[in-house]
Amino acid sequence: MSTPYDHDALFTKAKLFVNRAMDPDDARPFEEQALWASLALELLAKAALARVSPLLIAEPTEDGRNLLIASGLVEGDARFTSVRAKTLYSRCQKAFRPFNETEAGHITNARNDYLHGSTAGFTNIPEAAWWPRYWAQAAILVHALDLEMADLVGRDRDDIVNAYLASNAQNLTNRVQMLMERAKQRLAQHTAGTLPARVAGQWRPGRPVDAGLKHSADASCTACGYVGMLEGEEVLNTEVSWDQVGPDDFEATIELTVASDYFGCSNCGLVLDGAELIETADLPVVFNAQGSDEDMDYYEGEYGND
Repeated sequence: MSTPYDHDALFTKAKLFVNRAMDPDDARPFEEQALWASLALELLAKAALARVSPLLIAEPTEDGRNLLIASGLVEGDARFTSVRAKTLYSRCQKAFRPFNETEAGHITNARNDYLHGSTAGFTNIPEAAWWPRYWAQAAILVHALDLEMADLVGRDRDDIVNAYLASNAQNLTNRVQMLMERAKQRLAQHTAGTLPARVAGQWRPGRPVDAGLKHSADASCTACGYVGMLEGEEVLNTEVSWDQVGPDDFEATIELTVASDYFGCSNCGLVLDGAELIETADLPVVFNAQGSDEDMDYYEGEYGND
C-alpha cells in the first residue's frame, strides 16, 4: 500500500482523472470534463511538490502529526491531510516557474462554484479557450515531474493536448522558461547538496543528455552559461573549399550549415527538443559543422556528371 503523499501514486490518480476529463463530448459534457480536469490539476501539483519533499504538501497541525507522517517518523493508521489547493498553487508558482497560481486558482474556484453554488455552468470562459489555458498549467507540472505529456494522457491523446498548447500564444515562452528554471533549480540543489536522492539518481552534472543526431556544435547554455550542444540532421547548405597540400594533392574542407533541432546541456540537464523551443530560448536556429566524405559525395552529386 502506497503512502498518501507518494508522488507516483498521486500522479497515477491524476492520470485516471485526466482520462475521464478527455472522454468524448457525447460521453461527458464539458462541465463534467472540466471538473475531472480540475481535480487532476490539484493532484499534479501535489505530486510535483511531494516529489521534492512530502513536507511541502502536509497540512500543519497543532500536534505536528501530518509533518511527522510526511517526514516518515510516524507510520500506521495515522490520517494524513494535505494543504489546500490555494497553498499548493502558491508553492508551485514559487517552485516551478512559470506556473501561474492565479490561472490555477480560477480553475479551482470555478470547480467549487460548480459543486457548491447555484450556477449550472462550470466557468464563463468558453470551452475552446478554457482547455489551452488549462493544459498550459498542467504541462508545467508534468515537466516539473521530469515527465512528458504522453506519460499523463497516453500517446493516442498526446496530439490533442499539443494542439491546445499550440493555440496558446504564451505556451512556448512559458515552456522554455519552465525548462530553464527547472534546470537552474536542479543545478542549485546539487551544488547546495539538497537535491533529493530520487532526483539525483536520474540526473547529475556531467551526465550526457545528447540526442545522438548526426551533426552537432557547441553553444552556450541559456540556463547555466556552460557549454552545451546543438544537434541536427537537416543540412541546409554545404560549402567546400580546397587546400593544396602537395604538388598534385588537394584536401577538401567541408562546412555544413545545419538546422538546429535539439539542444542539451550536460552541466544543468537543460534539454530543448525542437526547433521552436530552441528559437524561443534565443539559441541559434542554425549552426556550422564540419562535414565528412559522405557529405562531399552528396555535394558533388547535386551537380551531376553530364
